[in-house]
Amino acid sequence: MTAERPGVGHPPGAERPARAALTRVAEPGDEVVGRWLADLGATAVLRALREDRRLPGVSADRWAGLRGRAARAEPERDLAAAAGIGARFVCPGDREWPRQLDDLGPRRPIGLWVRGACSLRFVALRSVAVVGARACTDYGAHVAGELSGALAERGWTVVSGAAYGIDAAAHRGALAVGGATVAVLACGVDRPYPAGHRGLLDRVAACGLVVAELPPGEHPTRGRFLQRNRVIAALTRGTVVVEAARRSGSLVTARQAGRLGRALMAVPGPVTSGLSAGTHQLIREEAVLVGSAAEVVEMAGHMGELAREETGPAVPRDLLAPPAAQVLDALPAAGAVGADAVAAGACTSREAALARLRELSCLGFVERVGDRWQLCRTAARHADGLPPDA
Repeated sequence: MTAERPGVGHPPGAERPARAALTRVAEPGDEVVGRWLADLGATAVLRALREDRRLPGVSADRWAGLRGRAARAEPERDLAAAAGIGARFVCPGDREWPRQLDDLGPRRPIGLWVRGACSLRFVALRSVAVVGARACTDYGAHVAGELSGALAERGWTVVSGAAYGIDAAAHRGALAVGGATVAVLACGVDRPYPAGHRGLLDRVAACGLVVAELPPGEHPTRGRFLQRNRVIAALTRGTVVVEAARRSGSLVTARQAGRLGRALMAVPGPVTSGLSAGTHQLIREEAVLVGSAAEVVEMAGHMGELAREETGPAVPRDLLAPPAAQVLDALPAAGAVGADAVAAGACTSREAALARLRELSCLGFVERVGDRWQLCRTAARHADGLPPDA
């Protein structure tokens, strides 16, 4: 398969700068503007704003606010600023546009500012969001990193929000194995946020993508963080919440994923930890409990990508045929008994019991004491079938 060159698209020439301008006019997730775009197109919406031809669905005050932003929008400057940092503007109709974002309906992004060499559509085809608490525990950071690294090794893209805590651990886990990862920001792609993640975001852009709805220079707000979460949920095939308190923003991402029909998963934590209370609530209500990359892929991947069934550690008695195991179970944990007692305990004949006892003796499970039989010392210690270190 030949890779598509990012940035090559099909929208009419005037639509791209109009959409770029509208990312500075409308807040992310604005349903009213989304309906205008669906009905009229970006060029007509921007023209109506600049010519003061009020569109339906907004108050006079809000229309005035939108007009003020439209008057200050300079899409050519924003597009040039993006190009200056190696970024581009991707909008609906482009070959690089991930069509799963269309599931958001009128809340679909007007366009996305993308920094990095990968094709956004390609890296999002097999992608999973790994999100969770900012003030995470060492357990949460470890699980997020290990899980993301294992997913990346399986060819899955790890998507998160570049925040402190679980998000950062997820990005670093994917990067550690040379995998692709996508950071979705609530600000412009030229603004490292948080500032302490400047280096991490540079690494993400080098190996994956940094994505934002907002144009260069824009700062994050609480509302923009919440709207950013809907993009993370829609872009991916499933969301894994690793560690989250009851009021965590990652629960917003999780519930958005559930409403969009994406796979919703959560990793359990200690029942005494408040930082796992949100994940436990999700598991009780709607999420599937996962603890490994294989289980995540089983939920989010194609039909047939099943996780291997996990079993407990094997012990020698697991290899015994049922008749021999029944005879072994008939021997007491301490002391020796005759063949008749063993036969009665195993519900078999004396001859069959003796035959099985001889087999078990050769295997080191039992030993003969005169005309009686008893468990060998090691077998007696583990007569319950538990492994030696239980």
